[in-house]
Amino acid sequence: MSPSTASPPSSLPAASSAARRAWMAVLARTPSADLEAALQRALQGRPAPAYDWLRAPEIGLAMVRGRIGGSGDPFNLGEATVTRATLRLRASGEAEATVGVACHLGRDRRRAELAALADALLQMPEHHDSLHRQLIEPFATQQRASRAKRQQDAAATRVEFFTMVRGD
Repeated sequence: MSPSTASPPSSLPAASSAARRAWMAVLARTPSADLEAALQRALQGRPAPAYDWLRAPEIGLAMVRGRIGGSGDPFNLGEATVTRATLRLRASGEAEATVGVACHLGRDRRRAELAALADALLQMPEHHDSLHRQLIEPFATQQRASRAKRQQDAAATRVEFFTMVRGD
């Protein structure tokens, strides 16, 4: 069920599977409304390409595992709701059909559809550069800034304890 287990197709333009995992992680954290607006801007008013569902958006549960201290024995923490989707763009002519995959926390089917469509388009050489520049980079920057702000807020609450030594 993990999007990172899918291997990139041969049409992926000079990008490794690590690059695809990175853009899929950005898509998985992007809200539906932002993703839809950015995808429409990136397509410059053209309609989204036609596609067929390999796996229509479906909602399920995934077991969340934890480790005490980050290195202890793993234990089952609980379950989380996830939505996943897989689609295949309709191939034109003799071109190989591109498959897009999406998986994210939550119950938003439209978000999974948009993320899978964006993943498929990002794998196409004719769309990769413009979509990466207009879709992935701004959201990645926004998510990094948000993460840095949360870390800064958490660091501000840190208390330093020290021991004073009595003199003789």
